[in-house]
Amino acid sequence: MVPVKKSKGGENALAYLFLAPSLILFIMFLFYPMAKSLYLSMTLTDPRGRVVEFVGLDNFIDLLGSGQFYSNLKVTLLFILLTVPTSIVWSLLLAAITHNKLRGMKVFQFVFSLPIVISVSTGSIIWFLLFHPTAGMFNYFLSLVHIDPIPWLTSPSWALVSISLLTIWMNMGFLFIVLSSGLQGVPEEIYESAKIDGSSAVRTFIQIVLPLLSPTIFFALIVSVIGAFQAFGQIHILTKGGPMNSTNVIVYSIYQDAFVNFRFGIGSAQALILFVIIMILTVVQFKVLEKRVHYQ
Repeated sequence: MVPVKKSKGGENALAYLFLAPSLILFIMFLFYPMAKSLYLSMTLTDPRGRVVEFVGLDNFIDLLGSGQFYSNLKVTLLFILLTVPTSIVWSLLLAAITHNKLRGMKVFQFVFSLPIVISVSTGSIIWFLLFHPTAGMFNYFLSLVHIDPIPWLTSPSWALVSISLLTIWMNMGFLFIVLSSGLQGVPEEIYESAKIDGSSAVRTFIQIVLPLLSPTIFFALIVSVIGAFQAFGQIHILTKGGPMNSTNVIVYSIYQDAFVNFRFGIGSAQALILFVIIMILTVVQFKVLEKRVHYQ
């Protein structure tokens, strides 16, 4: 008979053997970069990234005492407020409209989910053409109703709104698929019972379907908030943080400090602060909003 301790030791060794590829990837692409960022955040570096001087917490103190950092944080939070609720409500509306068995709904479902397969760069170029001040379709349609053209990407008042419109469209594909899947999980018997009781379609959706859909909406909210904090590609392609820093979110500020100005210490410090902010907001959402989630 094989000893129990020896058998368990063999099983543990086999388990670690199967986990080894994943552990190696996590160490290379997650744990090591995080440890390196933590170290760089407490140093000053040259343009090649070599450490010149260890400064401790000075980078964090400089950031938290900088008005520009709080301005970038304000832009980031405003961007989240403009994109996250609108993306979820708009995608939920489209999912609800197409959640029936009418002929042709499959075509609309395909069209609404299409943005998920379009890359950020491709989508940004498409919308850059739409936003063009003279040849863009948006200003052309405005001219048909005798409205003056809007400087979509060149005005500080409109630049963040324009980026938000593009982001809402980009998020629509993923959120539409997620929310449509959630709606398909609602039993048909619920709709039939509500109809027999004389409940209208709107009342049924608000009072019955939405509570059942709350886990899916909660998931969409968490993912959307994290994704909004990480928005970079569309800002880099369309506005580069301008005009007048009106679209300079924290992630783009990290890029400018680390890879344009070669201030890797400040860039790493900003990245760690952003990580802490995202973690705190995620925990708060779980603590506060999850109480309103109705799991079946």
